[in-house]
Amino acid sequence: MLNAATPDFIDTLRGDLPATCFRELTPAYLEEPRGRFTGQGAALLAPETTEQVATIVRACAAANVGIVPYGGGTGLVGGQVQETGPAPVVLTLERMNAVRGVYPVENAMVVEAGVTLAEVQAAAEEQGRLFPLSLASEGTARIGGNLATNAGGVNVLRYGNARDLCLGLEAVMPDGSIWNGLSRLRKDNTGYDLKNLLIGSEGSLGIITAASLKLFPQPEQTGAGLLVVPGPEAALDLLALAGKLLGNSVSAFELIGAMGLHFLAEAMPQVRLPFDDVPDWMVLIDLGMAAGQDPQEALETLFAEAFELGLVTDGLVAQSETQRQEFWAVRENIPAANRVIGSISSHDISLPLSAIPEFITRGGVALGKIAEMRINCFGHLGDGNLHYNVFPPAGQTRDAFDHLRGDVKACVHDLVHEMGGSVSAEHGIGRLKVKDLQKYGDPTKVALISAIKSALDPQGIMNPGVIVPA
Repeated sequence: MLNAATPDFIDTLRGDLPATCFRELTPAYLEEPRGRFTGQGAALLAPETTEQVATIVRACAAANVGIVPYGGGTGLVGGQVQETGPAPVVLTLERMNAVRGVYPVENAMVVEAGVTLAEVQAAAEEQGRLFPLSLASEGTARIGGNLATNAGGVNVLRYGNARDLCLGLEAVMPDGSIWNGLSRLRKDNTGYDLKNLLIGSEGSLGIITAASLKLFPQPEQTGAGLLVVPGPEAALDLLALAGKLLGNSVSAFELIGAMGLHFLAEAMPQVRLPFDDVPDWMVLIDLGMAAGQDPQEALETLFAEAFELGLVTDGLVAQSETQRQEFWAVRENIPAANRVIGSISSHDISLPLSAIPEFITRGGVALGKIAEMRINCFGHLGDGNLHYNVFPPAGQTRDAFDHLRGDVKACVHDLVHEMGGSVSAEHGIGRLKVKDLQKYGDPTKVALISAIKSALDPQGIMNPGVIVPA
């Protein structure tokens, strides 16, 4: 049983840490973006060095006090807030924000966990390199949190998840020891892969304090097209055709349903919509190409062939970088519009690519048997990750449907599981989906997760209640 972080415990910490490590625990550190969770805490600690993190963890281990790591606060599954149990310390990595080194020849960089994703991207760009992880919250999200949750984003199709972009880690383990694993090696076959054990562990096995990251050459030419498709099945065929014609120049391939544009028109009218008449389904395709290649020409060729095959019926090819950014503004603002509308239940799911059209059809039918609702389905079709969000009918609020939230979630997740998918594609388990992991996870996998947690964090002080029940 964990202990609360008492005033006496905090006073003990004050004797071991600089005064700058102690900050006011404002409500911002006890909230999450959807307003589904409200956390608690006894103190906010903001260490500046890995050694200070280790000091905090050792003290918490000795006193059996829980630690809730806080990155940018953008997580959507409650991993950064603890609602119940003995009051923990909240540990923010925001002061650990140094870029320790950029190595262009190696296509690598080393950064501390508190550097925002946008700052990582900018530091790479200054050296003529690309760090391709990209998501809507990149101006706030911190790289330590991105790695702790194995964030995905829009470029997974070409570059992979956060896991695939990491070479090494530095982390503080539950006993306060420091693992110095900041290797920049591409090959290091020396025993268990501790790096990938910590990536995606959501702070439940250790606190990531720094990371070695992979960089890539900046594309010399970029382009984007917004293509109208008859439906999700045609979108999948278009994805295959794009792979055949354009190869690995396809950086992103996003499916967008009509409801997303209707929500933008309703909640964010300042966002310029690309079509006067909103089509039922669209695909946003983004290209990054080498010098001498023409993205506009490539997209126009793709459109022409796809049109002949009946895979597209209309479309726009960006004629400038400004127009490309306007296309992306549509996609990236859909989650913000969703929050304004207010969902009954939101789902971050993945499915085998070929199962997606059937899932979309069956999901709509199944939810219609519960109540009349609106579905906003969009996401990273290239890697099978859909954001499948359910909303009240126009003119009604989600409060009137809160009693159905559990039924809606179970309906969607049961169908995803039946069709061989995952109920958490890129957002993690956090506290929101702990019961889902127990319900849908392979029993052996669930047992192994529990065994790993017990072995590395026997006291259960690291982010209590995340992934494994507290």
